[in-house]
Amino acid sequence: MKLDELINHSSEWLKGTGPNSDIVVSSRLRLARNLDKFPFPHWASKKQGGEVFTAIEAAVGKIDYLKNITTFKLAELDNVDKQFLVERHLMSLEHAQKTNHKALIIDEEEVLSLMINEEDHIRCQVMQSGFNLFEAWNIINKIDDSLTKDLSFAFSREWGYLTACPTNTGTGMRGSVMLHLPALVMTHQIDRILAAISKLSFTTRGLYGEGTQASGNFFQISNQVSLGHSEEEIIENINGLIRQIIEQENQARELMVSRNRPMLEDRINRSFGILKSAHIITSQETIELLSMVRLGCDLNMLKDIGCPNINELFIITQPAHLQKMEGKRLSSQERDVKRADIIRDRLKKYQ
Repeated sequence: MKLDELINHSSEWLKGTGPNSDIVVSSRLRLARNLDKFPFPHWASKKQGGEVFTAIEAAVGKIDYLKNITTFKLAELDNVDKQFLVERHLMSLEHAQKTNHKALIIDEEEVLSLMINEEDHIRCQVMQSGFNLFEAWNIINKIDDSLTKDLSFAFSREWGYLTACPTNTGTGMRGSVMLHLPALVMTHQIDRILAAISKLSFTTRGLYGEGTQASGNFFQISNQVSLGHSEEEIIENINGLIRQIIEQENQARELMVSRNRPMLEDRINRSFGILKSAHIITSQETIELLSMVRLGCDLNMLKDIGCPNINELFIITQPAHLQKMEGKRLSSQERDVKRADIIRDRLKKYQ
């Protein structure tokens, strides 16, 4: 698969399927692993980084489960290409920096991505649509077991898997769930909930993970600690927290509909109207308006549009996607015009 072919491909996590997909956009599990004979990436020489890549690529090539994969060497990609992969949640912002001997391996459904020589030698990630962490675990566990047959990982009987960042030591697992919480934001309950989350050893980030702020009412919630807990315990802890948040978001939605339906319908339809008619629109405004339209779809106040179509618009209207679709670099103003054109075209068939 060529990188440009991803433009016309719908990622698995955007399909709007799976449990509680009206609130939970996606579930992701990530495992951090390091080869025991090499320094961590930040300390490795160029030669060592190349040897790590070669060893991992060879091991991945032997896994039957991963026959339809593509490898991208980051040093061969330009900045737009790298940002494009970040926007699709296939790799981190950090991985896009200082690209010597860094690579990204993905499968054709964009369920799996392997970041090689990021903060750790391997960052293996599996994403699923909806609230589906255990399904993600079934997939990533098979891949991890297969890699172990050919790669010897840095492991301590006392501490577990050794990682560049101490917070990942132990299982090396980070689970995260992307939530759409417009009702909790609109009813001014979100600050209380986020404060409670932080006290429970969980962290909240924005659409693109570490270093990003929440926007468009999207919040990425993940565990902070993996040491002292099994993988199943980590998943259960995350699931327990997310179930409570889903319940509170549903209650907030019901409250808004029962107490102030006309106001809510007006805001949703105004957002839809702006998106259908705007000729210039920024990325931030797009996210905020699409958030309201997505809520309208979930509450059946907007007919026939469907959540997958709205999910896709969140991604294809991002800066790098716009430039890949246009086939050239665009200024900020040119992107705002192109973004509006795409949104009008995609929504014109809906009333």
